Amino acid sequence: MKTRFKKVSSSHISISELMLPSHTNFSGKIHGGYVLSLLDQIAFACASKFSENYCVTASVDTVNFLKPIEVGELVTMKASVNYVGNSSMVVGIRVEAENIRTGEIKHCNSSYFTMVAKDNEGKNVMVPGLILTTLKEVSRYEHSVRQLALKKEREYQKGIATFGSIESILSSNEYNVKVELE
Repeated sequence: MKTRFKKVSSSHISISELMLPSHTNFSGKIHGGYVLSLLDQIAFACASKFSENYCVTASVDTVNFLKPIEVGELVTMKASVNYVGNSSMVVGIRVEAENIRTGEIKHCNSSYFTMVAKDNEGKNVMVPGLILTTLKEVSRYEHSVRQLALKKEREYQKGIATFGSIESILSSNEYNVKVELE
């Protein structure tokens, strides 16, 4: 049973980094893998700060790349704990890129990481309960509850999928697929 609660605001973390040519992919935009690495770092920092324990990434539930990030833009990532379980936390992260010459800011990415708190022996440890103090925090918490329910439903559906479902795929013209079993 949780005896300790903390405000969402106690989990807030923000990092900013100037995007350099060394961070680009072959099309000259900032590489998504580099952005994912930064996302994982801030998710770790946010969850560890909130739980006061070492944390590991359990899953990357959503990463929506909305707009490309350009070389020379200042990228700011803002993270907060949106939901807590027993030892797990859902960390929401917003990524914005600022053109430092014009001051224009664009929303480039939204991500949700599930992090798990660990003790010194590597065992799961209880995290504090969450105190929601704004309607935005309540909305983010509700969103996390819905996403977790959808995740459980997807896992359930995987377990009941049958080989017969190939028939429905083959009989439909909706899919761009050909089955050639050997």
